[in-house]
Amino acid sequence: MTRTYFDRELESLEGQLLRMGVKVCDLLHLAVDSLVRQDLALAEKIIKEDDMFDQMDLKLETDCIKLIALRQPLAKDLRVISTVLKTSTDLERIADHCVNIAEITLRIGASQLIKPLIDIPVMAEAVEDMVRAGLKAFVDRDSGQAKTVCLQDDTIDHQYEELFLELTDLIRKTNDWEIIIQIVNLLFVARFLERVGDHATNIGERVIYLVTGEQEKY
Repeated sequence: MTRTYFDRELESLEGQLLRMGVKVCDLLHLAVDSLVRQDLALAEKIIKEDDMFDQMDLKLETDCIKLIALRQPLAKDLRVISTVLKTSTDLERIADHCVNIAEITLRIGASQLIKPLIDIPVMAEAVEDMVRAGLKAFVDRDSGQAKTVCLQDDTIDHQYEELFLELTDLIRKTNDWEIIIQIVNLLFVARFLERVGDHATNIGERVIYLVTGEQEKY
């Protein structure tokens, strides 16, 4: 097996991962949009996409294991394969959170929102940017950019804490059970977005390991 052929197989894995990443970022944008606009049809469409991402993750896992078993890659190639394998898992879990958000859109339905949704879209845009930047760092093999992605998670955690405090304060001010349920659902959305930030951080950490061989935790 020539090195050129092996390199093409690695490139194929990376291509699959990046296509999955782009689709996941698009799904995240649509999931939050479905909530903000209370677009129930869009939410239902997003939920139906879940199986596709499960299959993409499974195919990447299968292809990675097959490449390891059949091609006996060198240590540096194993770092690439392991990065693809683990990043694929993070992307699949982000897709799960997108589905979770779409399900909450359906739960809220056409009920009047307790307040205009401003902080949630801002937080969603920030975590989407993190994921995209993490994938770009992978393509560019840029450990500096990957570290920047990881450091941005502190900002996401702060946004989540601020939103958590605001929403829980609203719970204390009302006895309306329907309003309380909606607030709890919005708290779940904020938590899902905070978890997306964690997955983006994982991607950044794996890029750092890929480039430097050092495992750093943020």
